[in-house]
Amino acid sequence: MQQVNQLNSTQQHIFSHLTQAPPDQIFGIMNAYKADTSDNKIDLGVGAYRTDEEKPYVFDVVKKIEQEIINDNTLNKEYLPIEGLPDFNKGCQMLLFGKDNPLIESGRIVTAQCLGGTGALRVGFDFVKRHLAGDVYVSNPTWSNHNQILDRTGLNQVNYPYYDPNTKGFNCSATLDCLSQAKQGSIVLLHVCAHNPTGVDPTETEWLQIADVCKARNLIPFFDCAYQGFASGCIEKDAFAVRKFAELGFQMIVAYSFSKNMGLYNERVGALHIVTPNKEISAIVLSNLKIVIRTLYSCPPAIGGRIASRILCNEKYFKEWIEELNTVTGRIIRMRTLLKNELDKLNVQGNWDHITRQTGFFTFTGLTPEQCDKLTQEHHIYLLRSGRMSMAGITSKNVSQLAEAIKIVVQNECDILLNN
Repeated sequence: MQQVNQLNSTQQHIFSHLTQAPPDQIFGIMNAYKADTSDNKIDLGVGAYRTDEEKPYVFDVVKKIEQEIINDNTLNKEYLPIEGLPDFNKGCQMLLFGKDNPLIESGRIVTAQCLGGTGALRVGFDFVKRHLAGDVYVSNPTWSNHNQILDRTGLNQVNYPYYDPNTKGFNCSATLDCLSQAKQGSIVLLHVCAHNPTGVDPTETEWLQIADVCKARNLIPFFDCAYQGFASGCIEKDAFAVRKFAELGFQMIVAYSFSKNMGLYNERVGALHIVTPNKEISAIVLSNLKIVIRTLYSCPPAIGGRIASRILCNEKYFKEWIEELNTVTGRIIRMRTLLKNELDKLNVQGNWDHITRQTGFFTFTGLTPEQCDKLTQEHHIYLLRSGRMSMAGITSKNVSQLAEAIKIVVQNECDILLNN
């Protein structure tokens, strides 16, 4: 017993320098929502799709393929290649870059199956840290995990202005001004579509201006594509930025996630693409990329990759998936219109046009942290203190309650300002 006590004492001592780490903001909101016993609670925090009945949604085509995989006696549990399933990687390339893109046939795209979008980002930035010099320019604001991943990889971050709080839109001139002064050879992290957290995307013309600056400063684009299909409602249109940059001859990196557009959240299905100048360089890049992956998780899991692969490589399943995805994205777009209409009907102070101008899973509402706190504490509505609201959590049944609560917290702040 004395030896055990001594061991415990030693264990306590070697960790005594640690302090309690802050909880992840989004998962913290999710846990607080689950602990709330109110019948009227609304979850607008986590970026996961919900039906109009507030239920998680599994694509019918995914369920069909899962059963098919279970019944397939030719499959086994052997390790996958380090870079993942070949069919999955080829299907990912065709989905993002276009099935007839000459870069695919010429072998200029290196692709590795990764553990969701986060895994792809981590692998990508580990690769950048080892093999490319330069700062990483990150939009302000951006998805909070971008900052944490870059911190962990030891890369220097530089914020570039992105969001204009006055217009609640994209501040293109400020972005261009900042990037035009970036160090030659720096990496610039760009959201392909449905920017998280703002829901604000550049227009096609603005993307061309960004490309011009990247060319002039020899910047390396690193795209994050987590929401293809959720911005415009069209898979093809949402790939514009990546396809245009590829057409313009950029060597670049793209992290991709199927968590949202296939609903494969807990399967961790993602990909990392690296566009190179030729097939020979691709082989060298892949060999170095494999070393990064081998030391992180060795090789990816199979089930999620097999599901995605069968959707991407089977014409019938692909068509079914697109039809379901259109239904999912259509509901989110309708919720934007419903919320704006409710706010207008209630004459809530301010202009709420940005709700329908912004795209994707999220709306950057413009609410203050204090207003967001009141929505949570007094109205059981859970969202980020930045004002980011997940549109997927809004339903035809709770939208009126949400609009009423927003009116109350906005009016209360106006009353306080008038009385001071």
